[in-house]
Amino acid sequence: MKNIAVIGAGTMGNGIAHTFAQSGYKVQLIDVNKTALTHAAQTISKNLDRMIQKEIITEALKKETLNNITMFTDISEGVEYASLVVEAATENEALKLEIFKTLNIACPDDTILATNTSSISITKIAAATTRPGQVIGMHFMNPVPVMPLVEIINGYNTDKAVTDFIVQLAKEIGKTAIRVNDYPGFIANRILMPMINEAIEALQSGVSGVLEIDGIMKLGMAHPMGPLELADFIGLDVCMSILEVMHDGFKNPKYAPNPLLVNMVRAGKLGKKTGEGFYNYTDERKAVVPAARFL
Repeated sequence: MKNIAVIGAGTMGNGIAHTFAQSGYKVQLIDVNKTALTHAAQTISKNLDRMIQKEIITEALKKETLNNITMFTDISEGVEYASLVVEAATENEALKLEIFKTLNIACPDDTILATNTSSISITKIAAATTRPGQVIGMHFMNPVPVMPLVEIINGYNTDKAVTDFIVQLAKEIGKTAIRVNDYPGFIANRILMPMINEAIEALQSGVSGVLEIDGIMKLGMAHPMGPLELADFIGLDVCMSILEVMHDGFKNPKYAPNPLLVNMVRAGKLGKKTGEGFYNYTDERKAVVPAARFL
């Protein structure tokens, strides 16, 4: 496997491209938005600089990594020679299904099609293609170059040989691959999102404040981030979307997004990426000061 295409130049996509390129793979990073590609290149370069400062990599490896990445705005052109495609577009089911229909036509017959979805059914995505045995989930964690886990999700029809190959590939890029099966939220988000939702419920109910809830989980449960800080980091819109997928899939009210979360998303308070969520990021990029409404 020499050529890997990554679709989507956002936070997850540029992190996945960075990781494969740093491991010596030729990467075609694809996004219809040229500005997103430019920003992705800048982000990857800055992240590599941080690794140099920490003496994790050398200047030579930075140069090699950047040289391994080629940018495309056209999917068909970018995946023409890909052995593996990793889709990391916005967590939108209709968009992902449309992308996989395109990949099914544009990719070579033996190309493995992976999705970085954090909650959407792999089986449903695979059904948009004529090669469901070659479709699999590769759920990377953010930030991709740093986090060791890749959740490997088998669709109903995923070939065992494909799963074994992807697990080995994840190991070759320095990740720990853990296999799960295709149920809403998989494992990571099936456990994480109800915890975040319950933290929001506790906040809304007046049980305690933002700093207190996060402080208890960090100091008492050894979590590196509290659940409200983590929700801001992930994006409140993404959290709501995942909860909606699980609520729809399980028909269990415990997965219904908390009304406070829904209202914050409607108000455009999506967390770190918009400058405000449960915390205010205007003057401080870290979660230090709660947003004004939670003071």
